[in-house]
Amino acid sequence: MQNNEKLFALDIGTRSVVGIILEKKEDNYHVSDLLAIEHTERAMLDGQIHDVLAVSKIIKEIKNQLEIKHGPLEKVSVAAAGRALKTERASYEMNIERKPLITKEDILHMELTAVQQAQSSVAEKNERDKGQFYYCVGYSVLHYSLDDQEMGNLIDQQGLIAKVEIIATFLPKVVVESLIAALHRANLEMQALTLEPIAAINVLIPPSMRRLNVALVDIGAGTSDIAITDSGTVIAYGMVPVAGDEITEALSDAYLLDFPLAEKAKRELSQNDHISISDILGFTTELHKEEVIKEIEPALDKLADTICREILSLNNHKSPKAVMLVGGGSQTPALQLKIAEMLNLPANRVAIRGIDAITQLTFEESFNFGPELVTPIGIAITAEKSPVQYKTVYINEQPVRLFEVNKLTVGDCILASGIKMNQLYGKPGNAMIVTINKQKITIPGSHGKGPTILRKGMPCSLEDTVEDGESLTVYRGKDGEQAIVQIKDLIDTASDKNIIINHKSYTIHSKIICNGVAISNDYQIEDKDIIVYHADTTIHEALKSLHLTHLIDELQPFQLLINGKETILPAFSGKIIKNGLPCRLSQLFEHNDQIILEKRITPTVQELTERKQILMYQVLPVYFNDQKITLTKQLAQIKRKGQILQLDDLLYSGDDIRIEQKPFEGFLFQDLFAFVNINMPQNGGGTFQLLRNGERATFLTPIKKDDKLSIVWPVKPGSPTISK
Repeated sequence: MQNNEKLFALDIGTRSVVGIILEKKEDNYHVSDLLAIEHTERAMLDGQIHDVLAVSKIIKEIKNQLEIKHGPLEKVSVAAAGRALKTERASYEMNIERKPLITKEDILHMELTAVQQAQSSVAEKNERDKGQFYYCVGYSVLHYSLDDQEMGNLIDQQGLIAKVEIIATFLPKVVVESLIAALHRANLEMQALTLEPIAAINVLIPPSMRRLNVALVDIGAGTSDIAITDSGTVIAYGMVPVAGDEITEALSDAYLLDFPLAEKAKRELSQNDHISISDILGFTTELHKEEVIKEIEPALDKLADTICREILSLNNHKSPKAVMLVGGGSQTPALQLKIAEMLNLPANRVAIRGIDAITQLTFEESFNFGPELVTPIGIAITAEKSPVQYKTVYINEQPVRLFEVNKLTVGDCILASGIKMNQLYGKPGNAMIVTINKQKITIPGSHGKGPTILRKGMPCSLEDTVEDGESLTVYRGKDGEQAIVQIKDLIDTASDKNIIINHKSYTIHSKIICNGVAISNDYQIEDKDIIVYHADTTIHEALKSLHLTHLIDELQPFQLLINGKETILPAFSGKIIKNGLPCRLSQLFEHNDQIILEKRITPTVQELTERKQILMYQVLPVYFNDQKITLTKQLAQIKRKGQILQLDDLLYSGDDIRIEQKPFEGFLFQDLFAFVNINMPQNGGGTFQLLRNGERATFLTPIKKDDKLSIVWPVKPGSPTISK
């Protein structure tokens, strides 16, 4: 652009159309002329031209008047009203189980799919515009999450469910088309297009400041447009259908003023402490500013409350760091204080910003500029710096018209073409369900492939930029295939195992049965297969498979029923020794393990009594006539089926025996006679005497170990005494 070239811009608002001439001198801008004409009828509604002829008539009048001073004007920059923008949140989640690491292309696919869902939601919510097409003029990612945990970035992550949540802004196509039609009727060509909120933000909040959470509110006549910045971008746009006219109408009702006089009084209130008004009855009244504010306070509260509620809604229900007010309605008295109070912000965090806040801008001293001209000037500067343009791109040979705000990408073109992003990706392959040992297992098919996008015959990505007139070819990704799985991929079919049992080597083979038929490790699984897999992994299973069950029987515990009570005797039970250590039948074995199986013992009664510490006999050694004699007395009897068992009788597992035990009573002298023969000597006569250790005793005298016992008879007369 040459120095001193003139820029012509129009701000087509609800109440008026403002034309402005800017001259660019290197990096500076100078406002050289400005003209505003109000609509004579309701030609604009909610930022959209409803009467193209009426609007074009005013545009033509502004053009003709400015041409008198500045020569022919053929091109003009305009803006689409912020109140026509639709903001919508949406999310999209994707199952990434068994999928390779997430790539940037995967994330873009998720983001664009979420944008398309938001696009559908906008159309559904605005039923009267259901047939309209909505351009996406920008979106921001609110956050990513992986398995419900918020993540800063999803690239190279793995998990089950990846999710992205976005906020997107859309502009109805009819808004742009009506602008073009009105300009065409006024013999003007649209040089560039921008959006009103973007225009105001670009001149008041440079990109370096957009990391701050700031709300910009453009308060016009009928509506108030809101834009929110944060994290380096514009995150949301909004609109409320209340603005300066609410206050004007409140003044008109309170003081019986004609609407134009009420509008004039409102403007004077923002600059003076006292105003003079003339009502419709002809009475003139002097009013103090505070008195008027008190009178119209309900309308002020309504306006401030409505704006603040929308700010909080757009800003995730929290107050921004600051609020900037522009537009003619921003000068409404006491409004900025009420907004600060309702948002719990300090009063100096809510400010009215005029064109004096725009850097590198000069203007003629004769002009009286206020905040209402921030947007018109922003339109001219932004349209020159960052114009929004129409481009035509051909996708699969079909032309697609795009509304470009930033650099146009392949993803933007696919969005505009109406092709559904989630339909471009191939479907997952069919899953198989098989049953292994009575447990159902799902084997998913492979993931579908991503789309192939060709630009100039070469593959490109969703984030690649495109130029006007370029052609793209989009091929849907291939569907995934049913998984090809062999039995050895699912279960551990290790090679055969050797096992040494009682010094003899055996081989254990694993068994795999599919649908009743034996199969090999390489068998390829099919849907609905019923598989039984059995690998002999315990010693018990190995003995059964080797048909050595007779050894298992010998390993059973040795058990007796003693006096009606079941008793297990481990000393007589079979034993298993694995690699030199005791083990059980249920224990696992490994390749080349050595197993020794010891059969259970058939014990004698004596072995049982020793193991159970049963005292069968009471024994007492004594001396009789100087000879050692052992006296015994039975203390216990063991019977089987009523028969008394001897100590050398064998016992068998499962025998029902009864042990009858007598109390230990000790020995008496008379017990001796069961073990010795007593004969009276030939020379003996008379009554004998019993002696214990040389002392006289009786038959009932208790005797102890090693006692010396004897019996003495008196001799016949003439014979020596003899003891027997």
